[in-house]
Amino acid sequence: MKVLPFTILVPKDKSVITEYIELPHFYQYLHRHDEWQITYVESGEGTLIAGNDMHAFRPGDVFVIGAKLPHLFKSNAEYFADDSEKVIKACSVYFNPNGILASLFGLPEMKMAKAFLDKNKHGFKVPYGFTEDIMKQIFTVHKATGIDVLFSFVKLINTLQDLNENVERLCSDLYSSNFSENEGMRLSKIINFITDNYSNPISLEDVANTAFMTPQAFCRYFKKHTGHTFISFLNEVRINAACKSLIAGEKADCISGVAYKAGFNSITNFNRVFKSIIGQSPKSYIDTYNNVSRVNRPV
Repeated sequence: MKVLPFTILVPKDKSVITEYIELPHFYQYLHRHDEWQITYVESGEGTLIAGNDMHAFRPGDVFVIGAKLPHLFKSNAEYFADDSEKVIKACSVYFNPNGILASLFGLPEMKMAKAFLDKNKHGFKVPYGFTEDIMKQIFTVHKATGIDVLFSFVKLINTLQDLNENVERLCSDLYSSNFSENEGMRLSKIINFITDNYSNPISLEDVANTAFMTPQAFCRYFKKHTGHTFISFLNEVRINAACKSLIAGEKADCISGVAYKAGFNSITNFNRVFKSIIGQSPKSYIDTYNNVSRVNRPV
């Protein structure tokens, strides 16, 4: 299945589409499609841009992306290096409850599932305690043939519905995804510039030039389509990068090194921004992650 910006080519003989990919990096352009997308990240690290929000991703994560939501799995910079031997692996399920599957989702037995999707219209991240079971069901759908595809798909949707409130929404319900393909390509170029250069000083003029806009016009455009100011978006990209460094094994006494590596030139500013975005200090973040890891570690 070839994925193009804002379009998925759906075979006429399929109602549920699946794919397994093994590539140097994820598809690198912001895009959206009419289908919902359930993706299990088997291998790969980076940042998921979903609407006007960002989420770090790593192996084992499962994301459910709502229909028409602009999104981009932005692989880390090392995946694009000329000498890189890194690869990403992922398995995805695509379905359109308002398309060929409308009759299925219109059945009384699917009423709760349809309500759950409507309630979480932009999608969500599956909590870690549930990812293993859902991952197995994604692969079951992928490997199934004939009528078994629908049976395994309904079971997967039912399992997701049972998550109820135990989900992390990908972006605010107030987010509007109504913008054109040309705007999406332009926004993708802007996001790529920021995520590729966040560790270096980036001025408003630098990023505005990338979009061929004046700084004033760029600020209005970026705020309208992402809900962020340039600085708030840049800070979130940098903090996401810092979080990945911190949980990768950086020690508390190396927090200053993580801060500078992420593009901050002041440890005081880094601590302030980190707490405003994450809700706790970098040291507390490390402690919390280590405690959760110990609890979830197999015995």
